[in-house]
Amino acid sequence: MNSVFIGKIVNTHGIKGEIRIKSDFEFKNRVFVVGHFLIIRGCKYKILSYRVHKEWDMVTLEGINDINEAIPFKGSNVYFDRNDLKLADDEYILSDLIGMRTFIDGVEMGIVNDYNNGVNSLIEIKYDNIVYYVPVKGDFIDRIDFNEGIIYLKEEAKELIL
Repeated sequence: MNSVFIGKIVNTHGIKGEIRIKSDFEFKNRVFVVGHFLIIRGCKYKILSYRVHKEWDMVTLEGINDINEAIPFKGSNVYFDRNDLKLADDEYILSDLIGMRTFIDGVEMGIVNDYNNGVNSLIEIKYDNIVYYVPVKGDFIDRIDFNEGIIYLKEEAKELIL
């Protein structure tokens, strides 16, 4: 199974087994769907309900019926089966960019070290001892070649390197 990390269970909520998940996954609207499955500790759990409460994703899962059954999952990572995530040809998961090399006009500019998914998603690129951030949306990324593991940046990205 090819699973994708989507978040972490931070707590329970109420007495009926609802769990709080902290997630910044970019395709939450396709993952947290009633009837889909989440993977926790290597087991699949069917989503029975989903709602957003403050900054948390609130989920009830089949087989977890009360707080006593939910408490042991606190602190667990939550995954989703990549095969169940229907992505268009021009869509990708930010975590897939980690480890890719970046180039501007044929010159290597570093390796993607991490990402920050928020209002403006950023990839963190490390080049020698320099770390800089490139917005995922906008005019900085020319194209991404997943087969070669290369991100081609536009000339404007040089301005982001301090």
